[in-house]
Amino acid sequence: MLRASVIVFPGSNCDRDVKVAIERVTGFPARMVWHGEASVPASDFIVLPGGFSYGDYLRCGAMAAHSPIMRDVIAKAKAGTPVLGICNGFQVLCESGLLPGVLMRNRSLKFICRDVDLRVENNSTYFTRCYREGEVIRIPIAHAEGNYFADDDTLDRLEGEGRVVMRYASAAGEISDAANPNGAQRNIAGISDESGRIVGMMPHPERLFETALGGIDGRRVFESAVVGFAEAMD
Repeated sequence: MLRASVIVFPGSNCDRDVKVAIERVTGFPARMVWHGEASVPASDFIVLPGGFSYGDYLRCGAMAAHSPIMRDVIAKAKAGTPVLGICNGFQVLCESGLLPGVLMRNRSLKFICRDVDLRVENNSTYFTRCYREGEVIRIPIAHAEGNYFADDDTLDRLEGEGRVVMRYASAAGEISDAANPNGAQRNIAGISDESGRIVGMMPHPERLFETALGGIDGRRVFESAVVGFAEAMD
């Protein structure tokens, strides 16, 4: 039985969307784990969902990164449990030190909510193995702080180690400033850690995982986790 846990913070608003996506795709129930708990139940993967944890006070994700539950999330992640951070969850991963860099205000200083085209740069992570490298997919974004920033050395390291997972692109897969919705450096929409088991992405795959929602390009994020679970069982 696949065991997935979704962490719920005060202000999370995509937690149930993620739960539904996981359950529809995997066929197994997903557990909701409150931020005030001391530990996460044994899990095959953990998801930090989107929303506005703690109202984005101080900085987006900064307070959530210090929630009681995050001590165990960090420990489990370092021990090898795969973790996916979506939108606010990506911000929390960066604030907790599990991923490098920071998510800043969009260059427009406005909240952006629309579908974007993405080019898959790395299909070897735990959550992208069902995509093709170089494939262009379409997934919604909904954020005010999606502008990924890191120093040049960090960016070069991410590039050199193949840890840029997705970039904002045109429908033809071209990487350009015109295709960049928020000013993110090098059009970065998602990154991973060195192992490929920890992934943070600003787009919301749970919002396009079945045809009733208007598309299925986000579905393979969760299908990838199923493949990883099956491999671990072999």
